[in-house]
Amino acid sequence: MTGTQPIPAGKTLMDVLKRSFTDVPIDAANGNAISTSEFLEAAEALTYMFDVLGSVAFSPVKNDMLHNVKKIRDRQLAAPGESENIQDLCRNELKAKKHTATEGLLWLVRGLDFTCRALIFSLKNPNQELADSFRTSYTETLKPFHSFLVKPIFSAAMAACPYRKDFYSKMGDDPAKVEEDLKAYLDALEKIVEILQAFLASKEAKW
Repeated sequence: MTGTQPIPAGKTLMDVLKRSFTDVPIDAANGNAISTSEFLEAAEALTYMFDVLGSVAFSPVKNDMLHNVKKIRDRQLAAPGESENIQDLCRNELKAKKHTATEGLLWLVRGLDFTCRALIFSLKNPNQELADSFRTSYTETLKPFHSFLVKPIFSAAMAACPYRKDFYSKMGDDPAKVEEDLKAYLDALEKIVEILQAFLASKEAKW
């Protein structure tokens, strides 16, 4: 989806995303291998939420995530037979003495973690404005890795968050269904983030 479009009656934002994290295959029998194509589609689709947030201040956040998706997809296209799941894609890239996609994954996972935690904080704290939820998440996720040049960009984005009620009203006309669908979406995203964080922290993902 491009731009912000009204959500059809009875639907939620999660229904209209091209790919949800709830639909990303995880092969538990193969070390929780995460299917590359579906993961990248879901990560791309998540950036539509920044459009729903309705501020150009979020453009750097969105563009950074899409840039890292591209790094991973470029590697997938260059070596499709070695890239069916995210972990193998990184392992094989590192064997080739390269780390562009693996580094892209590291930053993409950090961005996903930031977004996921912000929205989890928002769901768990119904009286908290979005800006506060995003600030709390930023402190716990991205801020330690950002330079003094980047931090003000993210601070501006969070200050430009819409009011909570306006954001959630754009996600669907049934508040209970919005909350239910968003929780399922975030549960799936959180699981994937945790799997990839553990992989990226392992010796085999180092360069």
